[in-house]
Amino acid sequence: MIAKLTGTLDDTGPDWAVIDVNGVGYLVHCSAKTLTHLGIRGDKVVVHTEMQVSETDQRLIGFTSAGERAWFRLLTAVQGVGSKVALAILSALSVEELQRACANGDSAMVARANGVGPKLAGRIVNELKDKAGGLAGYASLPGPGGEAVPLPAGSASADAISALQNLGFKPAVASTAVAAALKDLGEDAGLNDLVRVALKRAAG
Repeated sequence: MIAKLTGTLDDTGPDWAVIDVNGVGYLVHCSAKTLTHLGIRGDKVVVHTEMQVSETDQRLIGFTSAGERAWFRLLTAVQGVGSKVALAILSALSVEELQRACANGDSAMVARANGVGPKLAGRIVNELKDKAGGLAGYASLPGPGGEAVPLPAGSASADAISALQNLGFKPAVASTAVAAALKDLGEDAGLNDLVRVALKRAAG
């Protein structure tokens, strides 16, 4: 399984890039946003990858982050969403926008992607709504207006939300509890304190 490539951007096309890793060129299929992020020929790049193998084909799909790759996996788990449609969605929306759309039930935003009709967009939002809060490397906290505000992966808040979910709390409950703990403890609170206070909030 090839999980990551580190090398030089050798060539690009409408939906693919060739990454030269020590003289070996890997053809990687990418979203438009990933291709833009990679830069120009000759640039040093790091690409997170997902290998897809079928009876007639095997291909590498490339992403700028592990979080984007995790969203690709979530999308392709939805009935009717193949790799082409998933990449179209990731071309139209950033992972933050996709997470917000799923968390808020905004199927119209998902339907902006090429090849995604209202019915499929609705199915995607419905199936991924509960996962939008803390999975896929992008946890979120409720913002001032109740909207989902993404957190960077690896932050104490994101890790605290993940910890509460691992204990069985739903994403929305975990996010709200951690938001309350942050308010009590301050933005610089450590993970252990956040989890301890958030647990009391969630259990209460």
